[in-house]
Amino acid sequence: MKLYLAAAVLMLVFVAYTEAQDAEQTIEQRFNRFGEQVAEVSKGLAEKAKTTFEELSTSQFAVDTRDWFQTQIEKLKTKLS
Repeated sequence: MKLYLAAAVLMLVFVAYTEAQDAEQTIEQRFNRFGEQVAEVSKGLAEKAKTTFEELSTSQFAVDTRDWFQTQIEKLKTKLS
């Protein structure tokens, strides 16, 4: 009777041990997946920031402002010359 009990306890310990290893692997997989998700989000944000910057720099307001500053600088240069 004690042998059956010892065998059952050993089986339970083995099952608990293998499940613990599976849980560690899933935690590792979760961290890997989290890292991949962070990389995807940061890549998407970088692309959005780049396109937004390009749109702003080529917008009509930006072009007009640059032209206005260049005109003002040229006027200032002619006054100082």
